[in-house]
Order: sequence, then C-alpha cells, then structure tokens
Amino acid sequence: LFSFNLQYHLLPLVGDNSCHAHFYAPLFLSFLFSFSSTLSFATASKAIDGRRNSFYSNGFCSHTAEDETNPWWRVDLQRSFTITAVKVTNRGDCCAERLDGAEIRIGNSLENNGNNNPRCASISHINAGKTYTYRCDGGSMEGRFVNVFLPGQQKTLTLCEVEVYASDDCQY
Repeated sequence: LFSFNLQYHLLPLVGDNSCHAHFYAPLFLSFLFSFSSTLSFATASKAIDGRRNSFYSNGFCSHTAEDETNPWWRVDLQRSFTITAVKVTNRGDCCAERLDGAEIRIGNSLENNGNNNPRCASISHINAGKTYTYRCDGGSMEGRFVNVFLPGQQKTLTLCEVEVYASDDCQY
C-alpha cells in the first residue's frame, strides 16, 4: 500500500452548479492518494496531476506493478461529497485494453481498501489516449473515497488522469 499527500482545491464548472476537483493551483484542502502497488516512478498521485498526457514514458501516468491480482487506485477526499461524474484518461502509447473491466467505486468505507464501496460505473473500454466521462448509475453518489478497481488476476492498472466532479457549494 502506497499513500501520498497532495493538496487540491475545488473550482466551479462553467455552466453548471458542480465543483470540479483540480489538483494543481491554489491549495486549500489535503487528501491522500493510495495505490495497491507502484511501478517505478508512476505513483498514485500521477493520476491526478492536472495533465491528460497519456504517454507513460512522459512521466504523467500512474501504474501498478504488472500482473497483479485486483489492482486498485484510490483518492481520499477527506470528507464526503456528492459525486456526479468521474473522468478517466487512458494510456495512449500502448495497452489501452488493460483498463477494460475496471470499476469506479465511491463510498465512505475502507473495507477491502475501499473496493467494496458501491459501484458508480464500469469501464468497458476507453480508446488509447482518450478521456471518457462516467456518470454514476442512477445519478450521483455520496462518498469520501473514489476508487478505480480492476478485478481479476494478472492485471495491470494504468491511469493517466482521473477527474472527480462533485456537487457542492464550493465554499471552503
């Protein structure tokens, strides 16, 4: 288990009443990133660095050890939010299929590292280097923890960017 502290702030999105978690600008709150494992320099925080650069070799993607059982990535938002959407950017230089079957899970429990929280959405496929927006099944979900969980054996989880959208008053 690898954890990292990073600072973030929430900005209102133009044209809607939600907040978007950005992780690079004036710093207001702190939260933790966790990963089931890390390959080389590709730490969990690389998935939320504000860059959609999808080439692993450029150093902006997170990456678990290869051939892991049930790899996962998690962000602890430090308090519960109403999550309305999660954007995920897939690796662009190879291996786009590795993300197939991943699940976005949101909730307030750390049971099984947060991977037992309710499923927001399933990732069937994201083309190489592309970003896809996932809206939670049934609308929004409440949660402090946002996980990307890839069930199965001999799996490798690579995330080049994860953006969490939350409905909130944005006053901190």
